[in-house]
Amino acid sequence: MHKNSLAFLRSLFFHFITLLVLFCGSILPDNIDGQMQQAGSYYRNGEFDKAIEIYEDLRSQGYEGTSLYFNLGNAYYRIGKIGYAILNYERALKISPTDDDVKHNLAFANLSTVDRIQPLPTFFLFEWWETLLASFSVNGWTYLAYFFFILLLILVVIYFFAKTVFQQKLILFSGLAALVILLITVSLLIVKINREQTLISGVVIEQSITVKTSPDPQSTDAFVIHEGLKVNLEDRLDEWIKIRLADGKVGWVENKAVEKI
Repeated sequence: MHKNSLAFLRSLFFHFITLLVLFCGSILPDNIDGQMQQAGSYYRNGEFDKAIEIYEDLRSQGYEGTSLYFNLGNAYYRIGKIGYAILNYERALKISPTDDDVKHNLAFANLSTVDRIQPLPTFFLFEWWETLLASFSVNGWTYLAYFFFILLLILVVIYFFAKTVFQQKLILFSGLAALVILLITVSLLIVKINREQTLISGVVIEQSITVKTSPDPQSTDAFVIHEGLKVNLEDRLDEWIKIRLADGKVGWVENKAVEKI
């Protein structure tokens, strides 16, 4: 029993260190923090183009973060580039799905778009599932899975040191509940990862696009969409991308007209 307890404690320590490393990795280096502050200063002074230049430079270096995309979206909105504003709000929301400020600004920016697409009706259980899935990002579901995994390990360790039958039963039921939630969380994490790999979305960044029936500029015009509309990206052929709207309409546009979220 003593050896098993030590093994559990070692495992618990390992996962604690893993979470600590993940947390430390989220702290901004001084140079990035300085650039973010400089961009913020430009934004407050109304120099939105200069702020955008710094934010885009950080993004080109591989830095990503909710604050970066949120501030970049705000700057683009201020200069009237609704498509790029919505694009960056969507990127921020992808990282932090529960951020109220991001959701508010995205909804506000969407009021400036031309297209009003009515999505296809779905069964309420599917809507509930999608809402649950969208509650956290991949990182969020990962942290949640770690939390319940560590909680389960702690409960197992405590179980071996419980002094009464009542305590053992209480810990056992708590452990079973933690296990069930852990399995559900891991399942949602797997679905979320698979969804992000297979379901790719983008935003229209040109003011107006004539969508074609095939990847050919001489093909028949299908319909017209406008800046800021969110679409699904389904296929790519040379310089063309196949898109699908929320109402089920499908067509082809040049890839320069749409940018991936």
